[in-house]
Amino acid sequence: MTRVLSAVAWPYANGPRHIGHVAGFGVPSDVFSRYMRMAGHDVLMVSGTDEHGTPILVTADQQGVSAKDLADKNNAVIVNDLADLGLSYDLFTRTTTGNHYGVVQEMFRTVLANGYMVEQTTQAAISPSTGRTLPDRYIEGTCPICGYGDARGDQCDNCGNQLDATDLINPRSKINGETPSFVDTQHFLLDLPALADALGEWLDERESSGTWRPNVIKFSQNILKEIRPRAMTRDIDWGIPIPGWEDQPTKRLYVWFDAVIGYLSASIEWARRSAEKDGGSADAWRAWWNDPDALSYYFMGKDNIVFHSQIWPAELLAYNGQGSRGGEPGTYGLLNLPTEVVSSEYLTMGDQQFSTSRGHVLYVGDFLARYGPDALRYFICAAGPETSDAAFTWADFVTRNNSELVAGWGNLVNRTATMVAKSFGEIPPCGELQEVDEAVLAAVRTGFETVGGMLGHHRLRAATAEAMRIVGDVNKYLTVTEPYKMKDESQRERLATVLHVAVQCVSDCNTLLAPFLPHAANKVHLVLGGEGELVPMPRIEQVDELDPDNGAGLVSYPVITGDYSTTPRWESRPVTVGAQVEKPTPVFTKLDPSVVDEELARVSG
Repeated sequence: MTRVLSAVAWPYANGPRHIGHVAGFGVPSDVFSRYMRMAGHDVLMVSGTDEHGTPILVTADQQGVSAKDLADKNNAVIVNDLADLGLSYDLFTRTTTGNHYGVVQEMFRTVLANGYMVEQTTQAAISPSTGRTLPDRYIEGTCPICGYGDARGDQCDNCGNQLDATDLINPRSKINGETPSFVDTQHFLLDLPALADALGEWLDERESSGTWRPNVIKFSQNILKEIRPRAMTRDIDWGIPIPGWEDQPTKRLYVWFDAVIGYLSASIEWARRSAEKDGGSADAWRAWWNDPDALSYYFMGKDNIVFHSQIWPAELLAYNGQGSRGGEPGTYGLLNLPTEVVSSEYLTMGDQQFSTSRGHVLYVGDFLARYGPDALRYFICAAGPETSDAAFTWADFVTRNNSELVAGWGNLVNRTATMVAKSFGEIPPCGELQEVDEAVLAAVRTGFETVGGMLGHHRLRAATAEAMRIVGDVNKYLTVTEPYKMKDESQRERLATVLHVAVQCVSDCNTLLAPFLPHAANKVHLVLGGEGELVPMPRIEQVDELDPDNGAGLVSYPVITGDYSTTPRWESRPVTVGAQVEKPTPVFTKLDPSVVDEELARVSG
């Protein structure tokens, strides 16, 4: 058994999340985590809503509410959406908790004490109309290196080089188009150059492991070439107070520093809550963070690579005292760096990027309300943006749902259960196996190795295709053996054997597909005469703030959690002869082709 940390990117709480977001961080991380639990590993899956920073303030102003009220509202929406999607978090929390404040401040103090947080006079971009600091990503202009016209104040997406907002030619605010003012201000900067050698060695080790996606490792190594100190504080009143600067309420730790620390703070909060509930150890999180044999996988979209392959590893190295200035770890001990940064490319809406402001958006909650989680999860698994951008179109969505999910997997479940219900009413015993029976059973059981190997290496699309190919093999088995023609009493024993083999194959296929389609897995389990849930599902709990006096201001909040101890193993399990099987209702819903025109009209309207 290996301890595996699934560190899932923190959705930003300035609004509901769309399906492009969950295609990057949500579904891939959940499929992997569910598989790793089934494979016998001890998984800790954590995340939460990212709630600090200027964008929250901007949206709150637009809506005429406070930043806290906006964060509370969107946190609740996001929690419900992700739980409905079936994401099996051990803890999905938020960055406005007292626990998070405390962990972030401890990280800052130690990084500062080790010499990697340096105080400097810098240039801050200010909005002339509001007087507020503009974060780098809210400033656009022409890249001085390649001439790209829509470079951001932190990075040019065209040439990949890191930038400062002051580098841009003709800078402008993304919020209102005005030209920002630049003023001198005192801030703490993370001294990335003092950590560059250690970062480079770590990335070289990751490259030699051969596990990282090539686009991720190459991008990560390239951004080291122009590494420079990065400000980790801002002139802003919405964020975590800076230790030592408590007398300056308009300066805060910036979201760049605090959000990535959420992986650690969420793990600590999970351990504290587990100890409070079950009497375990509040230090249980250390098994995933201090044990060098533990593995950690970070899931996100490609726009977040820099934070997970540079900023967060640099913070960890600085905390550990492993940069050029040395130092000693703080109270959290020597912290593990990421084993792998699993970044997906973009899911686009047709040939355009998802854009809330332009109306090119499909919110998760709206999508689930109309089509449910199975259809969305399947599309992301089968056609998602794994190593290249992928387009979502309504025509492709309807086709995949109907021709693959319904006509393939759904048809196999339905025809098998219908024949068993009609002929026996229960799972019949297995007689002597023929070569055709043994061949299909072997083909299905081979899937545990092939599909599992792909999932363990984040090859989600290939794993989905392989699982569905096996489903096709079982459908062919029924076509070849023709149990529906075995009506004579002399064929009864052979009919029982063929249907027993079919049920066993369907049960095994259901196990293979459980990480992809957990909701459907529980339905198929019941269709085959099972009881309860085959795979555990997440639940939402309202919890009390652990550290109400720590300045965050929360009293209680919803979290996603769950008990996943009953997760089935990744292996074939003999079906139960005599289990009652009734005539089934379809597990999946076939979509009318008119859905395409209806949805296109909804967007254009």
